[in-house]
Amino acid sequence: MSTSVSLSLRDVHLAFGSHQVLRGVDLDVARGGTACVIGPSGSGKSTLLRTVNRLLEPDRGDVLLDGRSVLRDDPDALRQRIGMVFQQFNLFPHMSVERNITLPLRRIRKLGEDEAVARARAELDRVGLAAKADARPAHLSGGQQQRVAIARALAMQPQVMLFDEATSALDPELVKGVLALMAELSTQGMTMVVVTHEMGFAREVADTVAFMDAGVVLEAGEPAAIFESARHPRLRRFLSQVL
Repeated sequence: MSTSVSLSLRDVHLAFGSHQVLRGVDLDVARGGTACVIGPSGSGKSTLLRTVNRLLEPDRGDVLLDGRSVLRDDPDALRQRIGMVFQQFNLFPHMSVERNITLPLRRIRKLGEDEAVARARAELDRVGLAAKADARPAHLSGGQQQRVAIARALAMQPQVMLFDEATSALDPELVKGVLALMAELSTQGMTMVVVTHEMGFAREVADTVAFMDAGVVLEAGEPAAIFESARHPRLRRFLSQVL
């Protein structure tokens, strides 16, 4: 993995009215690396992801991708470079799995039908769902639907993938398969930022773990440092409750 920084957040602030949700967040993610963001509910983790691909606009600070501010980009063009997978699957229920993937490829990437179908089938094969191309989302398990959502994001060929609690809406027995797919993406060199409550995944897969609380990254470092020798008392208290 290259040690060059691919994604960098610099002093990012965001408020909803008088409520300061992000209060000067700094985070670097190496090209091909995986950063896991952990912390209590309400700490600003999901809001942080949404500022990266400009679903939310920061009040202050900057987000750099390969050294260039994304705040200057067209948001729709930016979201072709930065894919995002949400807690909910956001699939069109009246469309087949394949159609859910080809629609953005044709409308946003402007691919022809044959090329879009070929790419959709390749990504479905990648996530282990080649046999489900013609199925409707309602006929899939929650874990399968989330893998379709991941395939849809990957089909856009992004530089960075963002995962916002991608397993939190799944039944416990379905979580393992989605986490295994995300771990595989990490080993394949996809640059990823993962908001997660899955501490085992963060410990085993991440290159960097960042702990957020009250809109600030209080501590960040390699997994061993975070989980075995945390310095900040708030992080130590959080880990004592979740491990």
